Amino acid sequence: MKKTDVIIIGAGASGLMCAIEAGKRGRHVLVLDHANKVGKKILMSGGGRCNFTNYSVEADHFISNNPHFCKSALNRFTQWDFIALVEKHNIAYHEREHGQLFCDHSAKEIRDMLVDEAEAVGVNIRLNTKITNIEKKSNHHYLIHTSSNNYHCQTIVVASGGLSIPKMGASPLGYKIAEQFDLKIWPTRAGLVPFTLHDKDKKILSPLSGIAVDAIMNTSQYNFRENLLFTHRGLSGPAALQISSYWSPGEFVEINLLPDIRLVDELKDTKNNKPQLLLKTALKNYLPKRLLEVKLEKSLQESSLQNISYELIEQISSSLQHWNIKPNGTEGYRTAEVTLGGVDCDEISSKTMESKKNPGLYFIGEVLDVSGWLGGYNFQWAWSSGWCAGQYV
Repeated sequence: MKKTDVIIIGAGASGLMCAIEAGKRGRHVLVLDHANKVGKKILMSGGGRCNFTNYSVEADHFISNNPHFCKSALNRFTQWDFIALVEKHNIAYHEREHGQLFCDHSAKEIRDMLVDEAEAVGVNIRLNTKITNIEKKSNHHYLIHTSSNNYHCQTIVVASGGLSIPKMGASPLGYKIAEQFDLKIWPTRAGLVPFTLHDKDKKILSPLSGIAVDAIMNTSQYNFRENLLFTHRGLSGPAALQISSYWSPGEFVEINLLPDIRLVDELKDTKNNKPQLLLKTALKNYLPKRLLEVKLEKSLQESSLQNISYELIEQISSSLQHWNIKPNGTEGYRTAEVTLGGVDCDEISSKTMESKKNPGLYFIGEVLDVSGWLGGYNFQWAWSSGWCAGQYV
């Protein structure tokens, strides 16, 4: 039986941040992970460039059954604090749309920065280690049995992530630990994930694979304006990923393919001023030809505006700006960027990330019922929640 102060389960973003902070306080920290590499999700994120945070971070950018829970952590370790750490390590970065920050070169720089910071304060990281059993002897007295050794510790931090991208090693371990210690768990599902389509719609839209357009996507309560990407499986791109986190099975999504104009007015004006103009010519500067071919009958496209009634113009405009489509589902955890739901935040202290029922047991990062929008928010939640727990473990 080996002894240490703190055991962190998961060598990802939140676990490494927590380890660094606990190590700074002189705690003996051991990080355990079943993977063969540290920070796998960090390495593959942002197309290999890691969208590590965002210039604008507010509680409204997160989804939770307890929407106030994330505020404390986000306010105490902000995006500016993480940016300062990145700059301390001379990592070049740039801003993309909506305040998203990416490495200029490689996500590996962020991963290596965290590992270097952890090693500098004596953190021990063990990979290829599977947790087989956890026992609570008393408050701040836990035994962890693993595939390689057994450990005694005062504090356990569950930073094992969610279920998204199983090929990267995602597992339900964190939820199982929460269940073992009698914590409520909100049902989990894939978030920030592409939509799949019913066979009929898939067949109609398959010629559009590869086309991306600026669009607004709506559910009954939320809307996002981003690029919408048509794929051979369905709908993807930032607009689809964002709205997927708010979509419920069986619900329609509405798509506005021309968010900057009132198409009905534009077409009526053109009909009055250039009645001989063909509809396809009037629309060619607005949308890709392939998209118009799918959305409008060929005979209609070939009609001159003088032969199209005002009523039909309204129908055409509605089909392009109020296009309702019912997804068949999503691609699920296989391609999801985040897991919605998780450990109920009411069970956890928003100040310390400690279980209210089990002193010495902490939960941080994606395993909690806090999920961010696309754009660096989930990493910021990992940094913030990990930092907060690190002050107390």
